[in-house]
Amino acid sequence: MMPGKGAGSYFPLGSKEPLNPGSASLPVTSSSARRPGELERPVTDLKGVGRRTAERLSALGLESIGDLLFHVPFRYEVAADLVDIGRLREGRPVSVRGRVQSVSVRRTRRPGLKVLEAIVGDGTGSVRAVWYNQQYLEEPFSRRPEVLLRGSLVRRGADCSFRIKSHEILSGGEGEGDGIHTLGPVPVYPATGELSVRLIRSLLHGALPYAAHLIDPVPARVLAAEGMPSAADAVATVHFPGTAAEGRAARNRLAFEELLLLQVALLLRRRREQSATRARPLPPAAGQSRRLLERLAFVPTAAQRRSLDEIDGDLAKPVPMRRLLQGDVGSGKTLVATYALLRAVEAGGQAALMAPTEVLAEQHAARLGPQLADLGVRLALLTGSCSAAERRALLAGVAAGEIQVLVGTHALIQETVRFRDLLVAVVDEQHRFGVSQREALAGAGGQEAAPHVLHMTATPIPRTLSLTVYGDLDVSVIDELPPGRTPVKTWVVPDERTAGMWEFVRRELDAGRQAYIVCPLIEESDALCVASVRSVFAELEAGPLSGYRLGLLHGKLPSADKQRVMSDFQEGGLQALVSTSVIEVGVDVANASVMVIQGAHRFGLSQLHQLRGRVGRGTAESYCLLLPGGGDEDAQKRLRLFAKTADGFALAEADLRLRGEGQLFGSRQSGMGDLRIARLLTDGRLLYGARRWALALLGEDLDLVRPEHRMLRDAAEARFGAITGWLDRV
Repeated sequence: MMPGKGAGSYFPLGSKEPLNPGSASLPVTSSSARRPGELERPVTDLKGVGRRTAERLSALGLESIGDLLFHVPFRYEVAADLVDIGRLREGRPVSVRGRVQSVSVRRTRRPGLKVLEAIVGDGTGSVRAVWYNQQYLEEPFSRRPEVLLRGSLVRRGADCSFRIKSHEILSGGEGEGDGIHTLGPVPVYPATGELSVRLIRSLLHGALPYAAHLIDPVPARVLAAEGMPSAADAVATVHFPGTAAEGRAARNRLAFEELLLLQVALLLRRRREQSATRARPLPPAAGQSRRLLERLAFVPTAAQRRSLDEIDGDLAKPVPMRRLLQGDVGSGKTLVATYALLRAVEAGGQAALMAPTEVLAEQHAARLGPQLADLGVRLALLTGSCSAAERRALLAGVAAGEIQVLVGTHALIQETVRFRDLLVAVVDEQHRFGVSQREALAGAGGQEAAPHVLHMTATPIPRTLSLTVYGDLDVSVIDELPPGRTPVKTWVVPDERTAGMWEFVRRELDAGRQAYIVCPLIEESDALCVASVRSVFAELEAGPLSGYRLGLLHGKLPSADKQRVMSDFQEGGLQALVSTSVIEVGVDVANASVMVIQGAHRFGLSQLHQLRGRVGRGTAESYCLLLPGGGDEDAQKRLRLFAKTADGFALAEADLRLRGEGQLFGSRQSGMGDLRIARLLTDGRLLYGARRWALALLGEDLDLVRPEHRMLRDAAEARFGAITGWLDRV
């Protein structure tokens, strides 16, 4: 059964109003008469677009007539009733239609302000209409044209005038003729200081006939099942609807098409990669992976069990696993990743774990090494800091298959690293790697069969974002915390309470606990007005934390020094660690109970949540203390929201709302366009519907080669770039 509502009345996805194209109309054009190339014509082919206007349109990304047609309104001005001038009532927004009877321009006492006044009548009466600083209208009004005026009647004592919000000349002069600026609903577009909404509206009115040349990529049966109009009718309606509800519904139709093209592009990419590469299917779990679970001192959560089952299902297939494992801080992703690594080892092969920083790679090796050794598995660590002799010995062990699990940074993907039989690769904090780096790991050792790859992130990702930016991956979500995790109390500390905060930190250290103090920068930055980690370390050592054992950690330290500092902190030799955000992932010190974040307004909500996750890992009550260090009211509001919200997924959704989605795919997305119409903040229902349709269509036509699907495939590739190798995610 295909998704959809079948025949009958249709309420568009994400809307409560039925879609019914309004007053806009297009010439009836047969499919054979359509010329899609017409949409590629430059905007200069439109009446009224010269070189300067074309440059201003280009600043909005509007180069062609097709670009202009898909520049949709973001709202509509409420329709104003058309009334006789003789029936005007004070203060009521209306539209009137009449003929200019006289016009004059007068100066005012304010320098530079001129008032244009015109007497306009319609047979039922006349009224004095007023414009400010629009004296250019004097010449066309002197020809006594018929006009449409939108505004309201204003009385001041004996004075009575009609204050203009918008106008149109219906005969002579501009001559647009159908109320697009005055009769409602009036579309309002994204514009610039040099390019008015009125001009955009006028240009779209002139461009509308070109919409008849649109080729609809959405299969006819999808449109029929969803009760949707053609793309041409939707474009006409979104710009000039009969009602605002019709306009919103037409916009949803176009957003659905855009999201469907994106989902098809993502799923086609995955399909083609799976067709081009094979992986060795692994036998059912046994040996070390089973012993790992049996030796646990706790019972895995239902979410962990579900993720393990999904990975087992992937590993049993002859196509490479491409799965994203996401979960909140402390949700137990490491257990799942360790299980995946052991599945490769017990099948007689090797596994690799790639981390973005040496600190995180070292943490993984320190944590996994003893655990895997107890299971008879040999693990080694490879980073850029290994000596030449260490590297040669290690690479020989990897090539011979003696090293069964290799942990490291991007050093793992250098050409000199040759695995004997790499079966499973885990990429931790995968959003910090480019696609080329992750694919290099997948092809490590030049093997004919590709390894199964598990991407892992501790940054909660809103579902709408994961279906777009990561839509070509299967997703496992660990959405519950293991029992025993201590909730972290979070406070925003005002400047006047800083001394009391440091007194509290000292009490925690005196009680045998440990603390992190995180700063946003390594060096001083007057421009950002934030303290550097070095200066904070010096100030604390001489001031509030004088006499306590402090350590300094940042990314520019030599690897040996970083490892020494972290070891000292983990073993209790240091009471407080002053650090940059290099410790935001992977660092696990159960005795740490306090996280102080300097310049907290400089961090995003998700990053703050990652930092907070470094404490609360033991049995002691834990605290996250935010020192705002500046920021506007929006930044302060964001910190207050963070302080009262512990759910990482809720914070991720809030972060998306506060930041906006911006460029979803960023400048690093080679060939990947951004969404022009759809908005993840509001179009979740449209996205889920598009995903269902894309899965259904590809489920019955794997490469979309049937005649009724080819236009969909071609449009997806044209809109979102060549399918192979274009998704270099943020």
